[in-house]
Amino acid sequence: MENNIVAAIDIGTTKIVTIVATRNEKNKISILAMSKAESRGVKRGTVLNFEDTVNAIQKTVDEVTEKTGKPLSEVFVGIAGQHVKSIRNRGYINRDSDEEITRADIQELTDDMYKIPVDVGEEIIHVLPQNFIVDNEHNIKNPVGMPGKRLEANFNIVIGQVSSAKNIEKCISRVGLIVRDLVLEPIASAEAVVTEDEKEAGVALIDIGGGTTDLAVYYDGIIRHTAVIPFGGNVVTEDIKQGCSILMRQAELLKIQFGSALGAIAPDDKVVTIPGISGREPKEISFRNLAYIIQSRMEEIIDAASFEIENSGFSDQLSAGIVLTGGGALLNHLSQLVKFRTGHDVRIGLPNEHLAGDPDDEVNHPMFSTAVGLILKGFEQNDKDGRDYIEPPVEKIENEADPVPEEKKHLTSKNIFDNLKKHITKIFEEDDTSM
Repeated sequence: MENNIVAAIDIGTTKIVTIVATRNEKNKISILAMSKAESRGVKRGTVLNFEDTVNAIQKTVDEVTEKTGKPLSEVFVGIAGQHVKSIRNRGYINRDSDEEITRADIQELTDDMYKIPVDVGEEIIHVLPQNFIVDNEHNIKNPVGMPGKRLEANFNIVIGQVSSAKNIEKCISRVGLIVRDLVLEPIASAEAVVTEDEKEAGVALIDIGGGTTDLAVYYDGIIRHTAVIPFGGNVVTEDIKQGCSILMRQAELLKIQFGSALGAIAPDDKVVTIPGISGREPKEISFRNLAYIIQSRMEEIIDAASFEIENSGFSDQLSAGIVLTGGGALLNHLSQLVKFRTGHDVRIGLPNEHLAGDPDDEVNHPMFSTAVGLILKGFEQNDKDGRDYIEPPVEKIENEADPVPEEKKHLTSKNIFDNLKKHITKIFEEDDTSM
């Protein structure tokens, strides 16, 4: 592909998005092509059906390739799921002299964190420095250039299942692509919708996806905590289906078109009529009953996110409050419910700050925050690597017996996870059913 182009794939529970973008001289992102397909093989951020997932990925890749006229080769991919967790750890190195600390010293200290023991079947995804200590001088954000013999640091370490990462890589390789890097989805989403001022003041990003709700807490410009809550918009739809005895697609449309997160303010005198199944009597569902069903489940999701924010230790330092994103963020009156339950100011996060062109473009939507964030992390990684291009395409893989050469298929395990949100509520296309 041409220079200065990055491709990313967001593999979600309800949708799979492939996006290709370039960057202008003002560091704004211009979307060259985007394609979205329904995701059937992923549950709560984990690939369970390879064939369905690969087919959806292939569909979106083919569409963006047709739009751009250029084949893809490397992509940045998001990873999330209920298996992701974070721990805190401290490490140190003793230096031979008290000369100035270099970036190589910091890298050595960071690399050591990848060697800490983890449970069987788990792997370290991210090592995120929190603050440094140089010769007992505490709370240093960047020690480069300081003299010192002992360098210590506190780290936030993100851990995930090896099998989950390998499954994602396998799906990508099946369509003839190389995973350039795996990026933890809440970090990608935050990159797209959270401002630097908010990160400095203290902010919590809550990305409400279809299968998971992703969380990232920032303070003083540093990511302090990440978590993946194993339920999202799909459980709300399931509750509506069960509570109203209707079909799943009808429940999804009800939620999107008439749903509210606050039952008390929903009109009690308004009803929506749902056609009966196979000629049965139609059902009448009141707006208020629908809202109470939604509110009940959303309160559970919000409370789980609040628990994680408390666990971060920065709950009282979130001057910028909470940023909601993901497909579930557009639920009516959700901002008011989150503010009421948490006590924090709330705003809806859109990826428009980093996008060039028309702010009304389709991609400027909370459900595409992760995809845009993956593109941003891709350009950031290119800058670190001193490159601004995508390598020539590799031959498409037809089966597992014909793998991509090992030296091209992966960077080292540490690097592929070095830069590591689910996700979003699937909006079913209008069918012939009229509400």
